[in-house]
Amino acid sequence: MILSLRDITKNFGGVKAISNTSFDIKEGEIYAVIGPNGAGKTTLFNIITGNYKPSSGKVLFKDKDITKLKAHKIVKLGIARTFQNIRLFSSMTVLENVLIGFNNSINYSVFEAFLHLGRFRKAENLAKDKCLEILKELDIEHLANENAISLSYGQQRKVELARAMATNPSLLLLDEPVAGMNGAESDELASIIFKLRDKYKLSILLIEHDMKFVNTLCDRVLVLDYGKSIFEGDIKDAVLNKDVISAYLGDIENLENYVSS
Repeated sequence: MILSLRDITKNFGGVKAISNTSFDIKEGEIYAVIGPNGAGKTTLFNIITGNYKPSSGKVLFKDKDITKLKAHKIVKLGIARTFQNIRLFSSMTVLENVLIGFNNSINYSVFEAFLHLGRFRKAENLAKDKCLEILKELDIEHLANENAISLSYGQQRKVELARAMATNPSLLLLDEPVAGMNGAESDELASIIFKLRDKYKLSILLIEHDMKFVNTLCDRVLVLDYGKSIFEGDIKDAVLNKDVISAYLGDIENLENYVSS
């Protein structure tokens, strides 16, 4: 298992955002956490990435307890994420935004950086080459020198994904990666994620409301409702589960709208 959560609970005052939640993600697996708004999905992401500390429970990454580690140390271990709300630097180009992902792997002194000498020049050239390779995988290499904020919404999503990939993760967390995208863009991103998973030997954990996208992409799903796990397993079984229907999907008359045949 690349990631294991053991009895994770998170309290905010008297509110229990996550309650005794446990699950495992296998190496190479694409796993989704789904549920209604306020179910605790983003809180769970923030616990895994070190932005929140759980009230109780443990987070294990490659069998190492990372529960108390700071966020930047967790990134260095190989966990990267994107955000529901795109967080790009408006004054920077696409390439410059992606280069930020390499900050955790720099290996040169302040003096070398100031004079652009020694290891700085070599590291910067290597980082640019790697960034361009990632942008090519996402089919936005031709936009490398464009201002990131001038791009379309779907392209900005790709830039944020590229920046996460620049940290060289082995586990990638995607927070609603197709939010705001049309069907064609979602299908394209699913193909890209499969390609990235296979080429870079990634495991992927995502939050998503687009059930067709989840069904296309994911091996297994965890369904949360008010911070509690109410289902774990195949998406085709999830949409037939009475608890899931009640909590998240509502009355389903045409299941083909949620699960492809």
